[in-house]
Amino acid sequence: MSENLISSETSSKGPKTSAKKQKGENKAKESSKGKRTQLGKKDEVDLSMAGIGHPEIFPLFFTAKTQEIFNCRVDEDVTEENCFKFIKKEDIIQDLKTRATISDFHPVKKVVLEYPGEELLVVFDAKFQYGQNFYFVASEEAKENFVKPPETAEEKEEEEKEEEIREETLEIHPYKPCIHKPWVSLGSEKEVEEESVKESVKKIKYMISRVRRKFGAPITFTDKNASHVKDSYIECMSYQEKTFSIKMLEKDVGIQMVPKIREASTQTKWTNPKNAATQYFPRQLSNKEKEESLSSEKLKEFLTSVHLRMEIALQQNEIMNAFFDDWKALAEDESSSGGKPDVCLKAYQTLTDLHYLKDRTISCVCWHPTIYGIIAVSARKRHSYKEQVNLSDKSLLQQSLILFWSSFDPIHPQLMLECPEDIYCFQFSPSDPNIIAGGCINGQVVLWDISQREEKLQNAKTFADGIKITAVNMPSLMQVQQSNTEPPLVRCCAVSSIQYSHKKPVTDIHWLPDYFKDNRMGATFENRAEICVQLVTCSPDCSILFWDIPVTKLPEQPSSEKVREEEFFYMSRDVPDTFKHLDLCWKPLIKINLCGSGASTEYGPVRISLRELHYHYKTPEKVPSLNTLEVPTRESPYTEMSTSSSKNLKALESISTSFSVGTEDGEIVYSDWKMEIDSDSAKPVSWKHTQKYTIHTETITTLQRSPFFKDIILSIGGRNFAIWKEEVTNGPILQSSCSAGRYTVGQWSLTRPGIFFLGRDDGNIDIWDILKKTHEPSHFQNISNSMITFISPWIASPKQHFLAASDDLGVLHVLEICQTLSHPSRNEHANILDYFEREVKYLKYREQEFQEYQEFEAKTELKQSWRHRSMTTLQKTREEMEEQENADYTVFLDLEKQLLMDLGQVKGQEILSSDA
Repeated sequence: MSENLISSETSSKGPKTSAKKQKGENKAKESSKGKRTQLGKKDEVDLSMAGIGHPEIFPLFFTAKTQEIFNCRVDEDVTEENCFKFIKKEDIIQDLKTRATISDFHPVKKVVLEYPGEELLVVFDAKFQYGQNFYFVASEEAKENFVKPPETAEEKEEEEKEEEIREETLEIHPYKPCIHKPWVSLGSEKEVEEESVKESVKKIKYMISRVRRKFGAPITFTDKNASHVKDSYIECMSYQEKTFSIKMLEKDVGIQMVPKIREASTQTKWTNPKNAATQYFPRQLSNKEKEESLSSEKLKEFLTSVHLRMEIALQQNEIMNAFFDDWKALAEDESSSGGKPDVCLKAYQTLTDLHYLKDRTISCVCWHPTIYGIIAVSARKRHSYKEQVNLSDKSLLQQSLILFWSSFDPIHPQLMLECPEDIYCFQFSPSDPNIIAGGCINGQVVLWDISQREEKLQNAKTFADGIKITAVNMPSLMQVQQSNTEPPLVRCCAVSSIQYSHKKPVTDIHWLPDYFKDNRMGATFENRAEICVQLVTCSPDCSILFWDIPVTKLPEQPSSEKVREEEFFYMSRDVPDTFKHLDLCWKPLIKINLCGSGASTEYGPVRISLRELHYHYKTPEKVPSLNTLEVPTRESPYTEMSTSSSKNLKALESISTSFSVGTEDGEIVYSDWKMEIDSDSAKPVSWKHTQKYTIHTETITTLQRSPFFKDIILSIGGRNFAIWKEEVTNGPILQSSCSAGRYTVGQWSLTRPGIFFLGRDDGNIDIWDILKKTHEPSHFQNISNSMITFISPWIASPKQHFLAASDDLGVLHVLEICQTLSHPSRNEHANILDYFEREVKYLKYREQEFQEYQEFEAKTELKQSWRHRSMTTLQKTREEMEEQENADYTVFLDLEKQLLMDLGQVKGQEILSSDA
C-alpha cells in the first residue's frame, strides 16, 4: 500500500500531470490539516501517519470480534496477497452506535463521520508496517491509487528500455578467441614463501676416516653359536668413542621399582561338629496308633477349623480354571482392543560357510523332523539366464552338497551329503527321517541314508557344550577344531536312471503318505507296511513322475554296462546298501504329461500340491532329552520291508487322486493322476487338465496347502498372490493387488490359520494376517540386502517358534517368531473358516449375477435381431409393393396409349367417309 501511495506522489510530480490533480491533492492536504487542528483543539491524539508523509493513513487494531462483524478475518477473508477490504460507512456508524467505546473505530470516529465517500478502504497490514494489523485510507484519491495505481511515462519508458535490452541479449554474438596476457604478480608468491618450511637448525656434519694402511685389507668374519652363550642371547653393547665427547644435560630422577606391601589376615570361621541323621524310609504307624490319632480331639478340632476354608477352595476350583494363563489372555485383549502388540521377527542366528557356500545361492531349506536344532540346506551355483541354458556343463566345476547345521554350533557344519549335481529341492521321509530324497538340476532323483550319522546329529548339543577352553584340555581342543573343519561326508545310496528321469531340473518333490500307494494305472491301494515308499516329482519338461521304491532287487545289468557306470559313480564301502539295487536303474512308476486342449499346448509344472500330503513325522513314544549322549541304534524300516501281492490289497476309493500344479507361465492347473485305457490304442492315458486359471504374470514360486484346511491353497507368482479353495471353479477367493516388489517364496504359519509369510526380491518379509487386513500386509521386516530364496517355519517348543529364511548370497537367517505371531487368538480357526465361506458365497453370488447379465444381454441381442429382421422384411414388402404399383402403372399407360391410337384411327375413318 505504501509503495502505491509513493508511486502516486511521484506521478503527481511528473511533467505530464494535470493542474487539477495537483489542486485536488493540495485541497486534500489542507482538509487533513484542518481535521488535525480540530482534533488538537479537543485534546485528541492524532493517529494518522502524517509524520512519515502519509496523513491519509490511520492504523487500527481489529480484534477477532471486529474481524468477524465486518468479514475481514485474517487468512480467510483477507490475505497478504489480497489485502484490501471495502466497508460501508453506514455499517461502521452502526457499530459505533451499538458498541460505543468498545468499537475499534472509536479512536477515529470523527474521521469516519467526516469521510465524504460511502465506502471506506481497509487494508490488512501483514508486516505491521504502520504498527497495527489493519489501517484504513481517509482519502478517495489515495483509495483510487491503491486499487488502480497509475502508470507514469517514466515507467513506460523503463519498460520499453528493458524490452530492448532483452531483445539485444537474444542476439547471437560471434566467437572471439581468447587473448593471452602476461602473468601479473599480486603478492601470492610472498604468501607461498611465508608458508613454506625452512630449516632453522644447523645440520651436524660427521666425518668418518680410516687409517691408510687398512684400505683394501681383507676382512675376516667368524661364526659364533648362540647356544654357547648364556640364555642364548647376544647383545651388541654400545661403547664410548674417545675421539668425540658430547655434553649431555643431567638431572636427578628417582624411580620406585618395589611394589607396595600391605599386611592382611583371614580368619576362618569354625563351628562345633554336630551329629545329624536323615530318614530315607517312611515311618508307618501301627493300627493302634492310627485309631488313637483318628479318634483324638486334636484331629477333630483341626478338621473343624479347616472345613470351611477347604469348601471355599473346592468351590473356587469348580467356578474358574486354576491353570488359566492370565498373561496370555491379557495380550489377546490388548491386540483385540486396538493396541499395538510387539509384532516382529527377532534375529536368532546367522549360518553360512565361506568355503562350501561361496558364490552359491540356497535353493531349499528343511528342518530335521525329530532332532532338535538340526537344519539342512541345499545350494546351487548362481547363474545368469544365458548360463542356465548349459547348466550341465558347469555343474561339475564345483562340488554339490547338502549341509547340515546345528543351532548349538553355528560355525561348523555337522554333516554333508554328496550330490551328483546341484540340488533344487529335497525332503525327509515321514516314516524314517534318516532317508532323504532330492531332485537334481539334471532331472535325476537321489536317495541318501544317514542312519550311520544319526548319533553325531543327536550329540551335536552335548558335543558343543562339552568344549571348554582351559589350560588342561588345550591339545584336545585343537583336535576338535581340526575335526570340525571337515565334517563327515555321506555319499548317495541310489540315483535314478538318466534315460527315464526328467529332462529339466526337478523343481518340486514330495513323499506320498504311508497309508496308501499307487499302481501303474494310478489307482490307490492300502499300504500294509505303513512306510512311505513312493515319491512324486515335477519338472518344467511338462511331466510329473511317480517313483516307487521296490523291495525286491531289479535284474542285474550286463557286465559291460555295470563297469561303465562304476567308472562314473564310484560307490565307497561306507555307503549303506539300503537302496543299492536301485542305483542307476531306478525308473518312474507313472508318468503324466500335462497337455492342453490342443496337441501343441503344453504346461511346464514347477510346483505341485496333492490333497493327501497332510502327513506327520513319526517320532518315538518318549522324546529323549537333548542332553543324552547315548542314542539307541535302530534299523531303518526300509530294510525290513516285505513284499505283498497287489491282488490281496484293498482298493481305496476315498483317496483323492486330484492335484494342482503351478506352471512357469503363471498358470494354475487342476488335474488327476488316475489313468484310463484309450479305446483306440488300448494304452493307459492320463487325463487332460480339467480347469486352468491365469492369475499370475510370472512363474509360480509357491503352491502350498494350509496346514489347517486341506482344500485351501496359497499360490505366489510375480507381484501378487492368491488363495484358492478346491471345488470352487469361479476363481480365487482372495487375490492381492500388485506389490512394489516381486514375491519369491511364501509359507503358511504352522500355529495360526490366518497368517502366512511372503519373501520378496528386495530382502523383505511381509507378514499377512487375514483377520486384520486383506489389502496390505499387517507387518513387514527387512532381513537381507539380497533376494529371499526360501522360507521354512519350525516349532521348537510350545513357547519357541523359529522361521528360517535364506537369501541369494548363501546366508541362512534363523529368526525367532514373537508370541503375537505364534499363539492363535480365541476362535481364530472358526473365524478364518467363516471368512472363507463368506468369500465362497460372494463368488457364487457374483457368478450368478454375471450369468443373469449374460442372459439379459442374449435376450436383448435376440430382440434387436428380431427387430432388425422385421424391419428388413417390412422394407422388402414396401419395395415389392412399389415395384408392383410401378408395373401396374406402366401397363395402364400402355393401355391408354393403345386406346388413344385406336380412337384416332376410328376418327380418321369417319372423316374420310364424310368427305366421300
